[in-house]
Amino acid sequence: MTKSSVSENTKRQKPAKAILAKDAKSPANANLSSDELIDFYSEMIRIRRFEERSLRAYQQGRIAGFLHLYIGQESIAVGCISLMEENDHVITAYRDHGHALAVGMSMNECMAELFGKSTGCSKGKGGSMHYFDPSKNYWGGHGIVAGQTPLGAGLAYGLKYQNKKGCALCFLGDGAINQGAFHESLNIASLWNLPVVYIIENNGYSMGTSQERSSMHPDLGLAARAEGYSMNWGHINGESIFDVREGVKNAMDLAREESKPSLLEIHTYRYQGHSIADANHKKYRTKEEIDDYRKNHDPLLLYRDYLVDAELLTEKGLKEIDQAAKTEAEESAKFADESPFPPESDILKDVYWEEDNPDQKLSEGRIFFND
Repeated sequence: MTKSSVSENTKRQKPAKAILAKDAKSPANANLSSDELIDFYSEMIRIRRFEERSLRAYQQGRIAGFLHLYIGQESIAVGCISLMEENDHVITAYRDHGHALAVGMSMNECMAELFGKSTGCSKGKGGSMHYFDPSKNYWGGHGIVAGQTPLGAGLAYGLKYQNKKGCALCFLGDGAINQGAFHESLNIASLWNLPVVYIIENNGYSMGTSQERSSMHPDLGLAARAEGYSMNWGHINGESIFDVREGVKNAMDLAREESKPSLLEIHTYRYQGHSIADANHKKYRTKEEIDDYRKNHDPLLLYRDYLVDAELLTEKGLKEIDQAAKTEAEESAKFADESPFPPESDILKDVYWEEDNPDQKLSEGRIFFND
């Protein structure tokens, strides 16, 4: 069990190329090929360009409801999901676009879902907060704060029940750690030794309140709450994709090999507000703080500089990757715009599986909306 305070790497002082260079030599990263290293960058760029295009579409009135952007946190989704194996699963909260793209979902189906179109990954019925793709072991996308945490335990229970060697990655925001469902999930995960890795993407402000004003454990951090459940825990520097991979791999190995749960806290930052509807995000944070992160702590820019210094990418290569991502994002917006809305006749479909598959129905009784 990790019992250390927040490491120097997690504190936003002077980040540095040296940190990435050191982390790149850790066991989880030392044997990565040049192609894999470049692919990580491509995926991070794809997420950012998709999110930026989504923001523009929202401002143009093409997207309704909430829009929770992942800009600034790309290293987490890419780093964690790059470690997945056949029997590993992912579930997350409502800031879910980055995870969806990282597991291999297309920009087209993701953008169409934002537009509420029938070609979306949830057929236009879920929107920004409810991406799903079971074929990729991706289980959402959940709008209720901490609502996915008991489901993450359930995924892990399913793996253990079926004697499958795998783990469930359950992502949550720092605001979710004060919810009762989260603590109930930790309790049962530890009590039953479930192979689940809970990952707090700690961007510091929950929905708009600083951590110092909303959560205890200012010295040891939020992950230290796992102490109460005799659970493995630790801190990770979200600015370094290599540190993300190293820390998460250790927890995933523990889950797969020993069926032990972990609680990890990855320190990160979001550029935008809690959602685009958060009009006060520049009031509870200073402009200087946001600018400092963009200039000195951006995981994408730090990783880009690492790749250039390591002579794995040239400026020409960087521009080609960036342009490809921009083009893909632009084409996805066009695809979404031209796609049809779901018909009214589909309003009751995809609600209960047994209703859509009556020949395989096992339960008794009637569904309330069929009365």
